[in-house]
Order: sequence, then structure tokens, then C-alpha cells
Amino acid sequence: MEKQQSGLKPFISLILSTNIPKVALIIGLTASLLTTLAGLVVPLLTKNLVDGFSVASLSIPLMIGIGAAFIIQAVISGVSIYLLSLVGQKIVARLRDRMWVKLIRLPVSYFDKQSSGETVSRVVNDTSVVRDLISNHFPQFITGIVSIIGAIIILLVMDWKMTLLMLISVPITLVIMIPLGRQMAKVSRGLQDETATFTGHIQQTLSEIRLMKSSTAEQNEEARGVTGIEKLLGFGLKEARIFALIAPIMYLVIMVVIVMIIGYGGMRVANGSMSTGSLVAFLLYLFQIIMPITSFAMFFTQLQKAKGATERIIDILELSLEDGQDGLELDITNKPMRISNVSFAYSEDEPVLENISLEAQPGEMIAFAGPSGGGKTTMFGLLERFYEPTAGEIRIGQTPINELSLASWRSQIGYVSQESAMMAGTIRENLCYGLKNPEKIADERLWEVAKMAYADQFIEKFPKGLDTEVGERGVKLSGGQRQRIAIARAFLRDPKILMMDEATASLDSQSESIVQEALTRLMEGRTTFVIAHRLSTIVDANKIVFIEKGQVTGIGTHHELIQSHELYREFAEQQLA
Repeated sequence: MEKQQSGLKPFISLILSTNIPKVALIIGLTASLLTTLAGLVVPLLTKNLVDGFSVASLSIPLMIGIGAAFIIQAVISGVSIYLLSLVGQKIVARLRDRMWVKLIRLPVSYFDKQSSGETVSRVVNDTSVVRDLISNHFPQFITGIVSIIGAIIILLVMDWKMTLLMLISVPITLVIMIPLGRQMAKVSRGLQDETATFTGHIQQTLSEIRLMKSSTAEQNEEARGVTGIEKLLGFGLKEARIFALIAPIMYLVIMVVIVMIIGYGGMRVANGSMSTGSLVAFLLYLFQIIMPITSFAMFFTQLQKAKGATERIIDILELSLEDGQDGLELDITNKPMRISNVSFAYSEDEPVLENISLEAQPGEMIAFAGPSGGGKTTMFGLLERFYEPTAGEIRIGQTPINELSLASWRSQIGYVSQESAMMAGTIRENLCYGLKNPEKIADERLWEVAKMAYADQFIEKFPKGLDTEVGERGVKLSGGQRQRIAIARAFLRDPKILMMDEATASLDSQSESIVQEALTRLMEGRTTFVIAHRLSTIVDANKIVFIEKGQVTGIGTHHELIQSHELYREFAEQQLA
């Protein structure tokens, strides 16, 4: 029993933390209880109607009373259902709010390890389980208890012998339902986990649909999808088998009890110790006891599912936010950057960077070169503060960058990557993405930055101009067009520091020359960090940092490194010959 309590405590705490709409909950539950109490009156009125039944003796007040009871019950029931649904919807909305706010502020390292599809399933599916419990099953459980207690009290007053005979069905029903409910809970937990996995797989496959098709992986993905669907089917059939047991068993129990009541009650009606109306009332009350008991199994099943969902929701809500949600607001214009003895490892046995030190003066271009896998992109991740160094520090002026708020730091950095990321939406929305009050940015300004990035030429050719839809991840645009929009976006942000991950590497020669001109214009007067795969783009850099296996093996200009660094000289001879 203690185990169950410990399992319920996190669930109750989570629900209470959502600031439940208490007025709606109290009114909804009260209305639900009134409906139940009104339902308890109906069999008594029916008893009076049956006992005094004749066309001549039909009592108009009695008929009005029965009609009013039904109408009032229906109206109050409607109010109750709406208010309790409102409570459930508000709770799930607040849970989703909290989870979404948390998720978008988690560090990048969390998403390196977690499938985005599974995370989506937690936000959508797991919270829906909690909503169903609160909106549907919890009110049924409360009103069911009231209905059972009220019916039994009335029946004991009416005829305690018949009541005891009828109550034989209760322990029989519980003995059957409790094990089935536990089994159902296990199946439901498995179904939730499998749904999350399946959602993750579908989302990943559809988001990389071009890779899948170009790799002719349709059959492989079809097989994986079918396997997932079959697993979900397996859990669904297990649920169906349990339901297939519950319904007939309950039907059997109810029919046996009804036959017993009718048989025993019929004998008593025959010998005059019981009225026909009382027998009818007994049968009606029997349903008011048996039916809630059958729903209890579903309540406890849903409770188990909600507890499982709660564990996963709490796991997300208890994760630590990305460091730097609060911090200094600092203008970094004309401040030098110093990287001092910086090391980084994704895990203890996986060192990526070791003891990196360098300095960038305002307006300088610093290029990172070296073999693939040396740690150049990881260095960018540290500068962008996607990751924190495991040793050493990075300063802007005299201030460690981890003392600045993330918003202040990242808003002053422009990042142009090899594969320029774009959001589904219009060119306008992508240019303004992340900026405050984007609706206040005039079209003239957007066309100005587009022209600076040489993007106005192709945007003008689209019938809808800035309002052209780019498709998911910008698939309706070419690589060169995406790059120029990314550069225009950087112009619009007016960054103090520019970071470029070989922004022209994947372009054709014509697009490359246009994009290179735009980048040169963007770099003017800005401290720029560049990852170079082709040395031709960095021969004019103020400083080239050569990184091998996570260590700096040379720093200098192009001419200095050609003379002093053997591997750099080999790279230069291969590429610049």
C-alpha cells in the first residue's frame, strides 16, 4: 500500500502545481454529485408510480416530479461535464506550457541524446492521459462512490435482506476486476512507451524524407514502420482481450444477480411481504451499484497510466535549464576575445579539445583549419555556448562569457553555417526569425539587407516576393538562395561577432562567388571566426589556428604557417597549387 502512495504522491503534487481552476472543479464535482443524488431519487419515485399504478390513480404531481427529476439531472449533468472537461483541459494546457517553456531552454546536449519524436510524444500524448483521468475518470469515480453508498443506504432502509443478497455481487466483481485492472495498467504503460518510440521513428523518417528516398531505403523504413505498427497492434490486442474478459464477466455477474433478485423478490411479492414497486426499485438501484463498480476498473487503469505519464513529465520538468538564463547585459562592441586553456569532452573517455588558447582583436578574422574531426565545429559550439568548457574559460574584454545572459550574448552573434537552417514559413519570417517585434520591421529595411546579401535578385522574381513560402527547412530554395537569406538575416541582426562554418563549401561556382561577395561585405568591421575546409577562403585571415586531434599545433598567418607547419604546407600545396 505504501508503494502505491509513493507512486501517487508525485502525480498529486504535479497536478496541484498547475494551479487548478478550483471554482470550476468544485462546481463541476458538486453538479456531478447533485446529478447522482437526483438519480437516486428516480427509483423511489418509480416505486411509488408502480405500486399505485392505474390509469385512474395516475398522480399528476408524481409524473411532474419524475419528469422534473430527469430534466434537472440532464441540465446539471451537462454543466458538470463541461466544467470538469474545462478543468482537465486547463491542467493539460498548463502542463504543456511548462514542458514547452522548459524544453526550448534545455541545453543542446539534451537533444544530442534524446529523440525529438519521443519528446513530442511526452508533451502531447502523456499530458492527454492526465487530462482524461481528471476530466472523465476521476468524476466518474467520485460520483460512483456516492451512487453506491447512497443506493446501499436506501436499500438497507427499504429491505436489508434483499440488500445483503444483492451485495454478494460486489466482492465477486472486485475479485475479478482488480487483477484485470492491474494487467490493463501494464499493457497501457507498454503502449505509451511504444507510442513514443513509434512517433519518434515516424518524425525522423519524414523529416529526412530526401535522404530516405535518395538512399532507396523505402523497404527498410517500411519494414521498421510495419514492425512498430505490429508492436502497437500487439498492445492494442492485449487491451482488447482484457476488455473482452471484463464485459462478458460483468454481464454474467449482473445477470446472475438480477435473476437472484427477481427470483427471491418475486417470491416475496407473491407472498405479500414486498410490493412490486419495491422490486422494480431494487433492480434500478442494482444498476446504480453495479455500473460504477465496472467503471472503477477503468479508473484504476487510467490512474496507473497517468502515474507512468507523470513520471516522464516530471523527468522533463526537473531537468536543469541551460546555464545563462539570467546574467549580465553587455555591449561587446570593440572588445577582444580571449580563449584561455579551454578543454572540452562530451564524456570523460571522449576528449574533443585540449588546452586551446588564442586571442581575437576587434575586427580580426580568425580561421580554424585542420583535418576533419579535429574539433573545429566543437570550438564553434563552445563560442556559441551550446556547450560549456570542461576546463579553461572564454572572455570577452575582461568578462567571462558565461557571466553574460544567453540572450545578450547570442543576440550579438551572427552565425552562417554550411547548411543554412531555415524554418517552414515565408522569406520574411525567416529574415526576422528571433527578432523582437518583427511586425515593426519595415519592408524597406528587409529589401535593404536582402540587397546587401545579393538576395534581392531572386526574391524579386518570386510572385509573392518576401511572402514566398520556403517549405520545410527551406526545401523550395536552392542552397545558394538559402545561404544568401542566412547572410541577409545576419545583416538584419547587425552582429558584433560573426561565425561562419565554411558557408560556401556546398555551392556551385556561380553561387559561391555571389555568396563570397556577400560574406566579405558582412565581415567588414566585425570580429569573424571561420571554419575553413578550403584554404583559398582564408589566405587573407589575420590569424589561422590549425587544430589536429583537439589540439592547436600552429597559429599564424597563411605565409607564417606555410613556412613553419608541415601539415598546413601539405594542405596548401594540395589545394592552392
